[in-house]
Parts: sequence; structure tokens; C-alpha cells
Amino acid sequence: MNFLKYIRIIALVPLLFVLGCNNDDDPTDLVEPAVVSSNPTENEQDVALNSSIEITFNKEMDASTINTTSFTLVEGTNAVVGTVAYSNQTAIFTPTSNLKAGSTFTATLTTAAKDMNEMAIASNYTFTFSTGVAVDSTMPTIVSTNPLADATNVARNKVIEITFSESMSAASFTATSFKLVQGTSAVAGSVEYADKTARFIPDNILEASMSYTATVNTDVKDLAGNAIANTKAWTFTTGAETGLAVVNLGAARNYVILAKTAINNSPTSAITGDLGLSPAATSFITGFGLTDATGYATSPQVTGKVYAADMAPPTNTNLTTAVENMITAYNDAAGRPNPDFSELGTGNIGGETLEAGLYKWTNTVTMPSDVTLNGSADDVWIFQIAGDMTMSSAVKVTLTGGAQAKNIFWQVAGEVVVGTTAHLEGVVLSMTGITFQTGASINGRALAQTAVILDASTVTKP
Repeated sequence: MNFLKYIRIIALVPLLFVLGCNNDDDPTDLVEPAVVSSNPTENEQDVALNSSIEITFNKEMDASTINTTSFTLVEGTNAVVGTVAYSNQTAIFTPTSNLKAGSTFTATLTTAAKDMNEMAIASNYTFTFSTGVAVDSTMPTIVSTNPLADATNVARNKVIEITFSESMSAASFTATSFKLVQGTSAVAGSVEYADKTARFIPDNILEASMSYTATVNTDVKDLAGNAIANTKAWTFTTGAETGLAVVNLGAARNYVILAKTAINNSPTSAITGDLGLSPAATSFITGFGLTDATGYATSPQVTGKVYAADMAPPTNTNLTTAVENMITAYNDAAGRPNPDFSELGTGNIGGETLEAGLYKWTNTVTMPSDVTLNGSADDVWIFQIAGDMTMSSAVKVTLTGGAQAKNIFWQVAGEVVVGTTAHLEGVVLSMTGITFQTGASINGRALAQTAVILDASTVTKP
């Protein structure tokens, strides 16, 4: 009987959860509040005597829980008298008088600090710092901006940054003190501050070939309350809608798979188009059950022909040209200047819908979830990837709006891995190698400067 009662209770839990939720709820309501930074930082030295102490959170907090009881400062065992305020996701402890010179202080925020849903931080947060010997009366100065003033061809997903000469008050950076406008129209976005640098993050990509002005006014202050001397405004221009030219594959276009060192297959794959390998010989093409012919071979897994460098002329010459053209195409794609989008998603493009253009990353790109490329039949995508490119299992790249795989180029300096049953669209130009895991597929071409590895894969020429 007790067991049945237990089952009934468990069965009610999902229903109660649904009844308690609303589609309009903010998903951040379910995120536990946490400290993302402090100012001064842990173990910082020579902190000015007239500094305030700040703690910045990952979400909005209940200001009534941020007070002199939940946020305290001590020097040894001696409590420091001060006031506590809360603004812009930041708690600020302001000492009533200057801090003692040459002393060590410990700031503590307790679990009494809660968010707007009465969810507390996981544990007390403490950090220690030491003061110097002087009061800070020096105005902070601006060290740099990114982009620079009058910069052109700025990536349209650019985060606007301004760096200062000293630690600043995070709470002083607001939508009013740091803003971006296009003409007279304000750009919607959020403002962050860390490590002497404030960042304006637009909510949407910027318009092409447009002039934008970023402004930081004298409301921004350092920890001692010193403002910058003058409002700083600077202007930059975004890049144009590039109308990219396709990457010319030359003779490499004659092959759906082209590699230099090996093509290894775990049967049974289905390849539509010709395979080429050079300078490696036929023996480095494995798993296809090849039948030799004059200048080529055939396989029941290949709707097309298989070529290798040791086959009868003119196969060797043709493959040498194709490999040279593949390398030229790789260098062309890698060398295209003025990307429209830089470091999009910091390399995680899962869930993105990507318009045509030139994309650039200085590290690895991952696709943990589906990606959509939306554009017309004439639009071109070039993805410049300095690291690896990895697609998770079952992830799919989908084309909409008439976009064509033949106009999509994935230039990857590292390794390309297409996960189990994942599907990729476009031409892959890899310097390192391409691996299709079990059941993976591509509508496009796999062109590698080392090896291509297949496992019951489907490769179809675009």
C-alpha cells in the first residue's frame, strides 16, 4: 500500500511541474545565482585606500538581500564600517572612511544573498586583497578600443570593447554610460565588465556597410570613484555584403573524395562520384574491394571510378594536377580577407542559422546541435577554421532558401570529424584529415591533404 502511494506521488510530480511553469518564464529563473567576478580580485595587491569593493553576479539579484549583513569586509578580526548598494548585477561595499594602508582585508558574501526567485548562492563567497599606501585620486584613462576609431570592414558580429588603465567599477557600466548607435538609432545590447575592459555585446548582428558610433561617458568610474576626464566616442564601419566568389577547385572538382596519404573504408559505404589518391598508391585505398581496370579501379560501393597515383597514365598526371589545385583552393579559402563574422559563438555554432558570408575562427569549431545555412542558389559561404571542426552524433547541417552545397566551403586547418549518423553539406578542404564516423554522410566533397576515413558512410557529389 505504501509502495502504491509512493508511485502515485511520483506520477504527480511532472504534472505539478507543468502546472507551475509558464511558457513566458525567463529560463534564467532556473539558473542558480553565482558570483562571476570580484573587484579587487583575489589576492590583488596595492589596492587604493579609497577603493570600493564589488561583487558581480551572473543574473539579477534581490537588492533587499544585498546589505551590510550579507556583504561584509574585515581587516583581520576588525569589521570595516561601510554602506552596501546594488546596481547592474553588482553589489558594492563602500567603506565609510579610507581603508588602512598596508593591510590585508577579507570580503565575504553569505548565502543570505538571493536572486529574484529567492534562490541563494550555493555557498559563502570570500576573497582577500591587500591595500597599498596611497589614496587614488588619479583619473582612469582609456588604453585602447576594439575596433579602433575609423576602422573599416569590421565584422558584423563584433563585440565592442574599451580597455582602461586601471580597475573600474563594474556597476558604472550601464546601457546609459556605454552605448552604441547607428545614426540616431540606439543599438540594443548588453554591457559587461571584467579585467579592466568593458564590452558592449549587440543583441543582433550589425548591418552591412554602415557607420556605428560607440560612446562611453563620464559616468564610468574607477573603484575610488574617479571618472574618466571626458566622454569618449569613436566611429567604425562594418564590412559590406561580400557577394563572395566561389572557391575555384580546379581539377579537384573531378573527385568527390580526394586525399594524399590514404582513403580507408569500413564497409559498407555508398559513394557517388570519383575517388582520387596521390601521391600514395592503390594499396592505401582500403575497404572497397577494388577491381582493377586500365588506369582506374571499380568498387561495388562506388558509383564512379577509383584512381591512385600508381595506375596507368594519364591517371598519375591528372591526380598530381588535382592535388595541386586542391591545395591552391585551400589557400584561396584560407586567405580571403575581411570576414563578415569573426569568432561567432566562440566556435560553438550549434543551433545557429547562418546567412551567406565569410566566417573566421582562430580555434576549434563545434556543432553540438543542428545548423541551418539559409540563402539563395547563388549565395556563397566560406568558413575559415584554424583548429578542428567537430560535428556531434546525429547533428545535421540543413540548407534552406535554395542554398547549394557546391557553394559552401569548410576550410579547416585541423581535423574534421563528422559524428555518427551526422550529415554535412558542402565542400570540406582539410589540411589535416577528414573522418566520417559510423553512418555519417555528406552532400559535397571531402578533399584532404592527408587521409579520408569512412565507416559505412554516404558521400554524394553536389
